[in-house]
Amino acid sequence: MARSVARTAPGASKPAQIATALEQEIRSGKLGFGDRLQSESELVQRFSASRNTVRKGLEELSNRGLIATRVGIGSFVTFDGKIVDDAVGWSRALADVGANAETRILRLEIIEDPDLAARLALESPFFIALDRLRSNAADGHGISIERSRLPLTPKLEEIPLRGLREGSLYETLRSVGVVPDHGEEWVDIEMLDARDAAVLGCAEGAPFLRSRRLARDAGGQPIEYVTSLLNPAHFALHLEF
Repeated sequence: MARSVARTAPGASKPAQIATALEQEIRSGKLGFGDRLQSESELVQRFSASRNTVRKGLEELSNRGLIATRVGIGSFVTFDGKIVDDAVGWSRALADVGANAETRILRLEIIEDPDLAARLALESPFFIALDRLRSNAADGHGISIERSRLPLTPKLEEIPLRGLREGSLYETLRSVGVVPDHGEEWVDIEMLDARDAAVLGCAEGAPFLRSRRLARDAGGQPIEYVTSLLNPAHFALHLEF
């Protein structure tokens, strides 16, 4: 008996086209039971589509009953044992978990950083530098220092003059249509140098969690590289697998 071959309907959306192409490979036997699909990044390149479009295509394929998703390894920063959902912005995320934090801007200006531009494969070496200190509102002890670097674009060039919308970088970026889609994060330990120790009100050489996070838009372009020093008295790294 001949196998039925899925065909894309005329005028089908890009996610539907992706789903149908993968369905054809599954039904033809090219992909066997239990085989892994290509990674999301590989599918983005293969179909010349955004990551969001590929995800919708995979969701459609799942709805057709042809693939199953498994929970992979995930990592989350926690504050006093509660997971911090930083997708909504750091200020709101901390407030949501009950952190009584105050934020002070230490620096907001345009800088030139050729080394960072080279690491991020950017042609322009200019960034907006935003450094912030977060402290416990009750006793003033330092919770974190965050140093954000945003590639300078016409959409963002007014930020150093106008400041942050509602005091939030997340809201500022969203107001001009700059929305993080995916990224990477690295976490390790850093001993505080004299400058950071003085700002945080901690002892020089104290161990702090260091998080380095790179956020990209749906097209893969870097929109923020932020290095955070997190007080381990409050913050930890939570892993799921």
